[in-house]
Amino acid sequence: MYLLDSDIWIFSLRGHAKVAENLAAHAADPKAMSVISYGELLYGAMKSARPVENAARVRRVGELFPVIDVTWPIVETFGTLKVELERQGGRADDFDLLIASTAIHLSYTLVTNNERHYRPIPGLAIENWAK
Repeated sequence: MYLLDSDIWIFSLRGHAKVAENLAAHAADPKAMSVISYGELLYGAMKSARPVENAARVRRVGELFPVIDVTWPIVETFGTLKVELERQGGRADDFDLLIASTAIHLSYTLVTNNERHYRPIPGLAIENWAK
């Protein structure tokens, strides 16, 4: 299973060739998004030059792929990871950490182009479909 990060969805919606190639290569593999990514995509759509059209595209993606809610176990993973990162002298954006916590809790691989933000998070499997 793959949890696609917000940036990969944006690349996909914009027709990024390498992301499209990887989506096709993984067509049979289950894919999902965090409700956090869904919110980030809607935010971007609403502030764009074509909010109605872009929000409709985001909603369509949400109809085609599962959108995973933030649950208590995911929040518990978030809290544990945040403390662990802080003890190691690191940190992560809370939204990124919630997305990572979702992937870790569900044993999904996170697909992102934002490897730098996610690499320090222990136990997180990452793939970059934009390269």
